[in-house]
Amino acid sequence: MRVVRYDSATFKLDRMRALMEALSNPHQQVRMIHVAGTVGKGSTVAMIASMLQGCGYAVGQYTSPHLVDVRERITINGQLISRSEFTDLMRQAAQAAAALQEEPTFFELVTAVAFKHFAEQAVDFGVIEAGLGGRLDSTNIITPEATVITRIDYDHTHILGRSLPKIAGEKAGVIKRGVPVITFEQVEEVQKTLREKAEEVGAPMRIVGQDIEFSCRFGASPDRGPHTRVCVVTETSQFMHLPVPLPGEHQAINCALALAVIDTLKASGFECPEVPMLEGLCRTKTPGRMELVWDRPRILVDGAHNPASLAALMRCVGAHVPYDSMVCVFGCCEDKDVPAMLEKASLGGDKIIFTRAKGNPRALDPEELRRQFTELSGKMCQVARTLPEALDLATRAVGRDDLICVTGSFYLVGETKKYLAELDRKRHQRRR
Repeated sequence: MRVVRYDSATFKLDRMRALMEALSNPHQQVRMIHVAGTVGKGSTVAMIASMLQGCGYAVGQYTSPHLVDVRERITINGQLISRSEFTDLMRQAAQAAAALQEEPTFFELVTAVAFKHFAEQAVDFGVIEAGLGGRLDSTNIITPEATVITRIDYDHTHILGRSLPKIAGEKAGVIKRGVPVITFEQVEEVQKTLREKAEEVGAPMRIVGQDIEFSCRFGASPDRGPHTRVCVVTETSQFMHLPVPLPGEHQAINCALALAVIDTLKASGFECPEVPMLEGLCRTKTPGRMELVWDRPRILVDGAHNPASLAALMRCVGAHVPYDSMVCVFGCCEDKDVPAMLEKASLGGDKIIFTRAKGNPRALDPEELRRQFTELSGKMCQVARTLPEALDLATRAVGRDDLICVTGSFYLVGETKKYLAELDRKRHQRRR
C-alpha cells in the first residue's frame, strides 16, 4: 500500500482476533515474547531467539520485513518455513478470511500464518517482533511471557505522531496486565509514558541501566577484532564482560535487553543454563544488517531506515570496517524523515548515489533525494534510476580499499542481495 492509514479501519485488532478465532486461536497455544520499539527490534529478537535455542528450546521467530523471500519472516530454530507449509497455511488463512465480513491486510495474513505454524510445530517459544507501532499492531493480540520495548525514536511520524510521547504511547500499547516489561533507559518523556502505562495496567517494569545494573565497553582483541562487551547484573544473574555478537556499540543495549529477558524467564522457572545460553548468543546472525555481501569490490548492506539507525550504522562502519573512502547507495521511502536521514548518510558517505527499489511503491524519487541532499550538503552525489545502474556507478568509483554501502531501506537491501546472488550464479556458470 502506497499510503497506509493508521486508523481503526486499517489497523483493527477485532479483525485479527476474528481471523485467529476462525483458525482455532493458535496464538494462545504458544508461549510468546513480544518485542516492540523503534530501533533494534530485529537484533533483540535474534539474540533472544539464539539464546533460547542454545538452551535447547524450539524457538519460532516472527520478524519483518523480509529481504528476498517472504518466508524469511517465519522461522523455527533459524530454518525458514517450507514452501509447502507456507502455501498450505496461507490457503487456510485465506479460507478463514473469506468467512469474515472484512478483508484482512497482508501483514495480518502473514502474522496468522506465523502463529498457526508455531502452534502446529509445537515450538517452546515464539519471539515476535511488532510490525508498526504496537497498540493497533496485529501481533498485539498475544499475551506474552515478557514484553520488551527497545529504544523509541522518531519514525513513521505521520502515522504514530510527531512527538516522542505520542510515539511512546503507541508503542506502550503492547504492555499487558501482569506481564513483565523490560526496557532500556529512554529519554525522560518516553520513560514517563512507558511507566505510566505499566502502572495503569499493573505490569511490573524493569529498566536496564536503572533497575538492572548495566555497563559496556568497546575494545579490540586478536581473536574478535573490534567489539563491545557488556555486564548485566540482577538479583538472580550476573552476566559479566560478555562479548556482544553483533557489531556496533548500539548493539550493547539490545544485548542487555535480551539478557534481561532470559533473566526474567529464569525467574519464572524456565531452565536457562548459562553455558549453552551464551554459546547460543555467540551464534546470533542478522541478515541485512551490517552484512558484507560482496568482496571485490566490498559491498556492505544494512537496512537502516530511520535517522537513529542510520546514525548508528555510520558509527558502526567507522569502528568495524576499515576503508579509504565510502560510496553510499541510498534510497528510502517517501514517508520517512528524509532531511534527517540524508544528514546522517552524509556523515559517512564520501559520495552518495541515489536510487530506488523497483518493488517498493513508496520509494521516493531519487531526483527528489538529490535535490534535498544538494540543499544540505556539498558532497558529491549522482542519481541512478535503477539499483543495478547505481551499483555499476559505485563500482566504477571505488578502489580496492574502498567500500560501497547500500542502505536506507530493507527493500533496497533485499533487491541488492537478490541481484548479487544472480550475478554470482552467472559467474559460476561461466566458470563451468
